[in-house]
Formats: sequence, C-alpha cells, structure tokens
Amino acid sequence: MPVHVRSTALLLSLVLGAARAAEPAYGPELEGFDYPYPVQQYRFTSQGLPMHMAYMDVKPATPNGRTVVLLHGKNFCAATWQASIEALSKAGYRVVAPDQIGFCKSTKPEHYQYSFQQLAANTHALLEAIGVKKATVMGHSTGGMLAVRYGLLYPDQTEQLVLANPIGLEDWKALGVPSLGVDKWYERELGTTADKIRNYEKSTYYVNQWKPGYEPWVQMLAGMYRGPGKQLVAWNSALLYDMIYTQPVVYEFPLLTMPVLLLIGTKDNTAIGKDAAPAELRPRLGNYAELGKRTAKAIPHATLVEFENMGHAPQMQDPAAFHAALLKGLAGK
Repeated sequence: MPVHVRSTALLLSLVLGAARAAEPAYGPELEGFDYPYPVQQYRFTSQGLPMHMAYMDVKPATPNGRTVVLLHGKNFCAATWQASIEALSKAGYRVVAPDQIGFCKSTKPEHYQYSFQQLAANTHALLEAIGVKKATVMGHSTGGMLAVRYGLLYPDQTEQLVLANPIGLEDWKALGVPSLGVDKWYERELGTTADKIRNYEKSTYYVNQWKPGYEPWVQMLAGMYRGPGKQLVAWNSALLYDMIYTQPVVYEFPLLTMPVLLLIGTKDNTAIGKDAAPAELRPRLGNYAELGKRTAKAIPHATLVEFENMGHAPQMQDPAAFHAALLKGLAGK
C-alpha cells in the first residue's frame, strides 16, 4: 500500500475514532458513564417489582451536623450535581444525591405508576435506610416539584426546602397546553439526539451561550438513546413527562410549613409541552421573572434570590454565584 494511502487511512481511522469517543453509547442504566463520587445502590420493592436506586452519599471532612438531599431534574442525573456536592461538602454538609427510579443509573421498569408521591416515598425510604432522620431537601427543575411533594408528605423531617428553578410553578394544562399522552411522548422521545438536546439546553438553560463544560451532560443523556436500551429509556421518559404534566404542585405552595429558599434564574423559559401549545400561548409560558415572584408570595416562609442573567440551570451556568447564594441561604434558614 502506498505511503499516502496508508496515511490517509490512518487519518480517517483517527477521525472516526474521535467521533465515536465524542458520541458514546451507554446502557439503559447509564452503564459506562462515570460519576464523580462512588455510587451505591438502595434495593427495595415497589409496586411488586424489585428496584434499585443509585445514589451518592458524600460525607464532609468536617461535618456541621446537617444533610442536604439533592433531587435532580428531568434532563439531569445525580452526577450533574457535581459542583454543588463539592461546595456543600466543603462547607460541612453531608450530601445525598440519588437517581430517581426511571432515571440514569436507577431501575427503568417496563411498567410503573409514576407519581411524585411514589418518588418521594422511595427517597424517604432511602434516607431512612442510610440513617438520615432530617434533611434539607434541594430540588432543581422537576426535582423542585418532587421536593415540594416531599416537604408536604414529610414536613417534620424536612428542615428546609431549596428550589432551584423548579418547574411546575404554573399549571400548563389549565393554561391551555394540550395533553400529548404517553404514546405521543414516547414517539417524541425516540427521536432524541445530541443536537436536539444541545440546542434546547443552549436556549433554555444557558441563555444562548455555550461552554465545553456543558457537553458531557449532553452526551450523558444522548448516550442512553444510542445504546441497546433506547426503547426502555424513551418509554420511562414518556411516563415521566406525563407525570409532570398531569400532577401540578402549584396549588399546594401555601401548605408548605418549612423555610423555602427560591433560587431563580430569571431568563429561564421552561414549560413542559410549550412547543405543542398554540402559538399565541407560548410567549406567556415559563416566564420565570414573573413566576419566581409569584411563587415567593404563595409560600408562607419563602426567601427569593434572583439571578438576572441566568437560565434554567444557574448552578451550572455560574457555579460560584449560585453556591454563594445557596450557602448563605442555608446558613440563614
């Protein structure tokens, strides 16, 4: 083989190898993707099925006696809390970060009646199993809806709630967003690609800015849709979207009895099913500059902190500013 042909073949091989490395395929339980801290499994039975919840339990070098439980969002995993775990642990907090059932490294059942009550009960059982009797519960995005439900179910064991750009601050179905149903959500989820994830996150999470540090989280999600369990991942995702759409928590904010810290990136515009809503309705959905203030007024013991130039994921867009506000809010509960 001539030298130039061998060189071309070698170059092509390297390019293809780099492309494959940049577009990994992961198993349905995110097999092959490494988390920043050791992952443990809580095994239990739910709805007659054996389950396991993956979680990280990070104990600080100098404990302050408090525990923070981190509840991830719909397009996130426990691993995406990496910077928050580091900041909280350094400040003396024990940090527990689970993957909920249906997400990431946890069980993805073929059939499961998803509800925020069920996910809260699963989380509560995990905490009991590892000896956490009382905790500050911090939820981001969909995890914010779950944190609210957890606080309503277990008020005596919830020291404080922290809601970081939670969704569910409005009832989309009542506002006119049409119901897609599980089958339509499943069809949509089967079409998930890295480009679609990246474009959505750029516009919604990061105010049309992009940094290389965001890319691993895109590939984390996209990798499950390239892997052998794509259909199971998409099916559970569809069930979870239907849960989010059909189970609003906005009407129960006045019932929260514990201190609540609201950390809101005001450039956020997240609303489930917005792209399926009538064109005239879309601009009125997901207005976090207004929703944050409205939510703070609805919750009896709320403190609102706004980040004026941040979107849906302020803890990732500007970790230093976010964690400074978080630690201050935790100390002043």
